[in-house]
Amino acid sequence: MKLSFPKISKRYLKVFAIRWMIVNIIFFLVKLTLDHKVKHDGAFHPQAVFYYFSAFFLLMTTWELNDWLIRKYAKNDVSNGLNVKSGMRILAINTIVCIPLIAVVYYVGIFEFGDLFKIETDNPWLRFRIDFFRAIVLGLSAILFNMFSFALNQKRELEHKMNRLEKEALTSKYKSLKSQISPHFLFNSLNTLTSLMYEDRDLASDFVSRLASCYRYILDNREEDLVSLEKELNFLDSFIFMMKVRHEGALTIKSDITIEPRNFSIPTLTLQMLVENALKHNYYSKEKPLLITISSNSENSIQIQNNIQVRTSEEESTKLGLKNIKNRYAFYTTDKVIVTSDEKYFTVTIPLLSKDIKEISIIKAS
Repeated sequence: MKLSFPKISKRYLKVFAIRWMIVNIIFFLVKLTLDHKVKHDGAFHPQAVFYYFSAFFLLMTTWELNDWLIRKYAKNDVSNGLNVKSGMRILAINTIVCIPLIAVVYYVGIFEFGDLFKIETDNPWLRFRIDFFRAIVLGLSAILFNMFSFALNQKRELEHKMNRLEKEALTSKYKSLKSQISPHFLFNSLNTLTSLMYEDRDLASDFVSRLASCYRYILDNREEDLVSLEKELNFLDSFIFMMKVRHEGALTIKSDITIEPRNFSIPTLTLQMLVENALKHNYYSKEKPLLITISSNSENSIQIQNNIQVRTSEEESTKLGLKNIKNRYAFYTTDKVIVTSDEKYFTVTIPLLSKDIKEISIIKAS
């Protein structure tokens, strides 16, 4: 039977090596406080061996327990990580566990095996108290330093995450604007307009008005990451009108918003991106029209749903559009963008944001 051993990461080995080096430094400093006559007996004197391995055991145990507690509390509260409250709990648990352990180690070493380790002292209880309180001070110092180091790393990770989310949000907004202002979109719109001019001049005039309205909205809000739901729905109304004209009879888009849209805001062009996503990934014709519904199913969310008619030549989706939307929402709320799919329908539920929202909430986007 082949035995398998757990893999040890390079990061853990690096941390272990640094801590082992710290133990050696502490032992050297502790050794200076011992009796001078012992100091001349060399590093392998039984007393020196006892203090070295006791320091190694106690400090490593304290660090490992502290690491485990930090990981536990950070995992239980992924949005806040390590804070003052959890830090105090970690410190208390570490202290409760380590103080009895320190007492046992030095009591056994001094009183039970004092002759074996050749611990020469005229007052064993004084030696015990000195070793006990020195170990507590060193252990607390190690715990506080470890927690301080973790807090600094947590701060750097949050700053890195914020920078990454900001770049992704800007990239998402840029791609949205680019897709609307692109020559391809303008060419299709003008091509539709040309046909309408010969078929229905009144509809052509309305189409031009809606096209201008779309571009005005895009240009007016190109620097804004959030817009009011009312503005977004007005823009979407023009966009839907143009899509229905272009795909006459092949596309049905229904809107059922029962909430007051001026009281909420959403990331710019979110609804338009989700409608385009449905158009991009589904086949539709007059015989098999695509049905898209946009509805408010509660006081704090909107649902965008379409029937699934996957294109036969559809390339595998990268889902970058949905990922960008999720990351943009991660700036402002802990509420998730929920994506569900079954055999018949593809549904995206997006949270609504307060119209007065200002603060950014940095969390792990999924």
